Amino acid sequence: MPRLLLVDDEPNIIKSVGDALGRDGYAVTAAATLALARARLAEPFDCALLDVWLPDGSGLDLLTELMAAQPSCVVIMISGHAQLSDAVRATRSGAFDFLEKPLSLEKVLVTLHNGLELERLRRENLRLRQGEDSRYRILGRSRAITDLLAVVEKVAPSDVRVLILGENGSGKELVARQLHRLSTRAGSPFVPLNCAALPENLIESELFGFEKGAFTGAVRAQPGKFEEADGGTLFLDEIGDLPPAAQAKLLRVLEEGKVRRIGAAAERAVNVRVVAATNRNLEALVAAGTFREDLRFRLNVVPISVPPLRERPDDIALLAEHFLQTAAGAGRPKRLAESALKLLRAHAFPGNVRELRNMAERVAILVDASAIEASHLERLFPELAKSRAAIAPYADQIAESERQILLEALEHAGWNVSQAASALRLERSHLHKKMRALGLARSD
Repeated sequence: MPRLLLVDDEPNIIKSVGDALGRDGYAVTAAATLALARARLAEPFDCALLDVWLPDGSGLDLLTELMAAQPSCVVIMISGHAQLSDAVRATRSGAFDFLEKPLSLEKVLVTLHNGLELERLRRENLRLRQGEDSRYRILGRSRAITDLLAVVEKVAPSDVRVLILGENGSGKELVARQLHRLSTRAGSPFVPLNCAALPENLIESELFGFEKGAFTGAVRAQPGKFEEADGGTLFLDEIGDLPPAAQAKLLRVLEEGKVRRIGAAAERAVNVRVVAATNRNLEALVAAGTFREDLRFRLNVVPISVPPLRERPDDIALLAEHFLQTAAGAGRPKRLAESALKLLRAHAFPGNVRELRNMAERVAILVDASAIEASHLERLFPELAKSRAAIAPYADQIAESERQILLEALEHAGWNVSQAASALRLERSHLHKKMRALGLARSD
């Protein structure tokens, strides 16, 4: 039941409008003066009807106070002496609408319904965007990731073109989304296109769009990705797979800021930031004659390299736990035992973060135990057993053993470094140095 604040000094409006709203399912709180209304602002309201002219002040002042206290409240101003300046001020202060007296009950109900529905959609959109943001977060505490995020944060606010380099599954799209999220274009579209996933004959129509009748099957006009991303960011993944003909047209768009749909007579101006990514060596492709050098220069203004997972082993536990909990859900908590984490750290992860996420999702579905041991992983993923069987270099084995010794001492001491150093008979400064070298940090 929506909670509504009705503020008006006319008893007949309080009676007629209040009764009508009550019959329509609203919980109505009424006030005849500014002072009485202010006394109710501590209560939560979904919507409000505020008269502009009140015996002891202006309803526009009350609007400002209400929006400051409850910004999601849908407010409709009402007045029998409406002035354009009042309507403008009300709108700028956050009012959804401005109605003139005498009031039409039907119009009041429709306006309230529309305002509440718009607010519901706004909250739902915010919830979805927050959920999407959590899906695309870059997770990690390793030096490689903190350095990467620092570069992204520095580059994002500018409109400079970025070429993201990295292996398959390393998180290139996450970096592109973070660049967009931290840019001045964050409120505009982020449009991804995988250049390797489309047949060659569809690439140009996807990028630039087409007019009705441009080719067989073009029964209606269709904008391309550049037009969809107008004002925002276009992410061209696997740019190294773009066909030569499309490369030439892409270069022209980057130089002129205009696109021409297939079959169109005129060009259209677009304002798009292009971020590209590839897992291939573009210099080698240029040397082989399959990629334009001038296009590579246009795209590669700022290169950003995404490290493979094998180069950030300290992030494996954090990522694995996150993926496992996300896949298992709140009602089925699971955790990775140290034996399982040790097995994962020994794996090379040729599929990078994507491979780790897929593993976690399979474990969440197929393993009933709440504590995931190495035996569970080896049964599901034989390649991990091979990783364990492989003999690690001597220095790596020593480092891992040292890491486990220090980790056990720190956990036993409740992560009190002084106590752990005393127990290990090490200088506190030496233990700090070892912790930094081995990437040991408290996770909570």
